[in-house]
Parts: sequence; C-alpha cells; structure tokens
Amino acid sequence: MKAEKKAALAYIDQEAAVFEDVADRIWDNPELSLKEYKSAALYIETLKKLGFTVTEKLCGIDTAFCGSFGQGGPVIGILGEFDALSGLSQASGEIEPNALVSGGAGHGCGHNLLGAGSLAAAAAVKHYLEETGKSGTVIFYGCPGEEGGSGKAYMAREGLWKQLDAAISWHPSDVNQVETGTNNSCIQVLYKFSGVAAHAAGDPYNGRSALDAVELMNIGVQFLREHMTDDCRIHYAITDAGGVSPNVVQAKASVLYMVRANKVADSVALQKRVDDIAQGAALMTGTSFERVFIDGTAELLPNYTLEDVLYRNMSEIGVPAYSDEDRAFAARLKESFPQDKTPPGMGARADAEIAAKVSALTENGTRPINDFLMPLYHGTIFSPGSTDVGDVSWLTPTAQINTATWPSGIPGHSWQVVACGKSGMARKAMRYAAKAMAGAVIDLLEDEALLEKAKAEFNVKAASGYVCPIEEGAVPIAL
Repeated sequence: MKAEKKAALAYIDQEAAVFEDVADRIWDNPELSLKEYKSAALYIETLKKLGFTVTEKLCGIDTAFCGSFGQGGPVIGILGEFDALSGLSQASGEIEPNALVSGGAGHGCGHNLLGAGSLAAAAAVKHYLEETGKSGTVIFYGCPGEEGGSGKAYMAREGLWKQLDAAISWHPSDVNQVETGTNNSCIQVLYKFSGVAAHAAGDPYNGRSALDAVELMNIGVQFLREHMTDDCRIHYAITDAGGVSPNVVQAKASVLYMVRANKVADSVALQKRVDDIAQGAALMTGTSFERVFIDGTAELLPNYTLEDVLYRNMSEIGVPAYSDEDRAFAARLKESFPQDKTPPGMGARADAEIAAKVSALTENGTRPINDFLMPLYHGTIFSPGSTDVGDVSWLTPTAQINTATWPSGIPGHSWQVVACGKSGMARKAMRYAAKAMAGAVIDLLEDEALLEKAKAEFNVKAASGYVCPIEEGAVPIAL
C-alpha cells in the first residue's frame, strides 16, 4: 500500500471520535424515513466543518443533501443512510428488550453507523486528494428514506446518479463480505377508499362501505397470487379500517400495498393488475378511491470489477481486532435469539465449498462474532428484499460491502441490532467499512484502467435500460 493511501486510511482512526460522535448522536435521535431533520442537519454541519461543499434539499427532498470535494474526474459517490425503524426503541448495551420510549423508533438496521461510516470514507478520500493534489472528486450523499420512501430512487428519476463514474456503499450486518447478486424490485401504493356512512341496522342500504371495498380488494389480490410468476410477492397492511364501531357502515378505509418482482419492469406490470383490482372493488361496493403512489425501487445490478476492488481492500486492511468485552457482550446477546447453524454469507448460500469453509470458521454457528472475511463470491444469487441502491446501480457502476457490526445470527430490524448500535464492536466494524470503501475509491482514482473496466461491465449489464419505478409527478411521502 502506498504511503499516501496509508495516510488516508490512518486519518479515519485519527478522527474516529468525530465519526463515532455522529453515529452516536444519530442513534440517540432516531428519525423515521423522510423525517430525518435533526440527522440531516447534523451531517450538513459536520460536512461543512470538514471542508466539503454542501448542497441541501437535493432533488427537492427536504432531508437529502450531498457534500463534495475535489476537482475534475473521476467523480466517485459514497452513499450514506440515516433513517430509523418504528417500534424498535431499545436501550444501548443491554441483552434484554428494554424500550427507551414505548413504541418509539430505533436504529434496527444500523443506519446510524451506515451514514457515519460512509462520511468517514469520504473524509479520508478528501484527505488523500488534498495531500496528493490529484484530479478527482468525492461526493458524500445523504440519502433519506431507505426504509420507506426510496430517496435514492427519487434521485434516480432526476438522473442524479448519471454524473458519477462509480458509487460505493456498505451496510451493517453480522458478516464481513462483499455483496453480490441481485434482489427484488418493489412498488408501494396506498389505496384510500371513500364511501357513505350509515346506520348499520337502521339504514344499511343507504351506506356504501369503504371497508368492504378494502376487504374485497384483498380477496381479489389473493386470487391474483396464483397467476403471477414465482419471483413475485405482494404484501399489504390495512392502515385505516374506518373506525371501531361495528354498527356503522364505514365511510373511510385505506390499505397499503407493496408489490415485488425480480425485475422492476415486472413490478410495474404487476402493480397495474393490482390497480385494476382496486377499481373492481370500488365498482362492486359503490365507493371511490384515491390512489397515492408512495415509492419504488429497482433490482440491483452487480459489478464484479468493483466487488474485486473492495475485496482486495478488505483483505489488505484486515478485520477488526475485537476485545474480550466485545466478545462477551456479543455472546450474551446472541443467546437472546434462536440459534441457526446455517453458514452465513451470500457465498455460503450459493457455493457448497464456501459453505463448508464458513461453517468451520464459525465453529458450526457457535462463534459470537463472525470475526473473519468471508470468501469472495461473484454471482447472480438472489435476495428477496429490496433496496433503493438498486436504482443507483442502473445509472452508474455500483458495489457494496457488509461488516460485522452485530453478533452472528442476529437478524436485521431487531431490538438486538439497536442494542449494538453504540458498542465497541459496531464502532470498530464501522471504521473497517470506512477504510475499505476509502481504499477502493483511492484505487479507482489512481487506476484509470480499473475504472474503465468497471464501466465496460456496467454498460453490458445495464444495456436494457433503466425502468424507473417512481411515477412522474410523484413526490416523496413520509408515512
């Protein structure tokens, strides 16, 4: 590793207190998607103090922003997220459920770390550019609403990501690995039915039940399930049942639908069929409805060239050295969740040889921390979830990594993840991710051929063109 690169990565350790403070303050003030006003303000303030040029309300989204530094190309983006999840309030460092605020929000996906780690990476690349005087620009993107709102997809609709030569990101996890493969696209639409209220016994014939419309819509979708491809999924939640009095014909009721398919074009087509069912339910009940588009995401396009660059840096830097205290806490917290001996990691799911190796490294799933780097795996492995990073990957070469910020076997979106958010284990893994991302960006800045290879791969994989799931005229909505 060249001295300039070593100095840039060392900067992350030297200024660790700055980035850990950001992560902790975001954890202390969890904010839901598209409502991250305090978090965005903190990032904007910190970016300015670090010497970045800041653009606020990016693409017209109140809590979206970016901080850039440098001149000329290549232009590399580092993606940060900072939204929390509802109902996951939890005290830090505890091994049993203990909500700080009853029913409150919490960082059950580690986004307090995600944004801060990406900021640290961007700051390290800035340090490198300052010290070397090389051409290039690094941009830290504050991306709101990943858990619900699809901020990056709304930005993709505006063509924002086309300005980048590449984009890098990461996500907290229970493994150290380079992500690969693809996932589901998705679309969310809210259907708000309106009818006519009436006395359910005295004059039900004058009533038109919006709740009946919701129930009939749900039945119609159940029958649709037989006639969609195996990769599709449809989920729903009744967000307004109209009231609590059974002797009233309910005049208002709403249902929120999420449609998923591997290909975003298929999600768009399936969504139209769900719209037709809503129309049918309204006709059957004599009601009307308002269709409110919420958000959508595209599937991921993997970029093996960038994955290789990230893996080389993860290997060269080496996984964190966890303390006895880290391991003891992880072991106790691990006991709070049913144990699964399935070998972790994407490669283990797709490759029997990797699975055997990983099973040995985890001591058949008993190790409290997956304190090793997963073997590199490239492939089209499919994950059923969705992320708006997919929309970025259709407009510029994109890759992501995971680092082990919580104990092995603990699932995301859990109180256990919240409990880990300020732990020593999480902070070390955040710095590890920051160094790997910064190192990868520096490699791309130094090696023009490497970046061109990533672009060539992207051009082949994205040749069919981006189908944006965000409808024209739609605006981000905080649910």
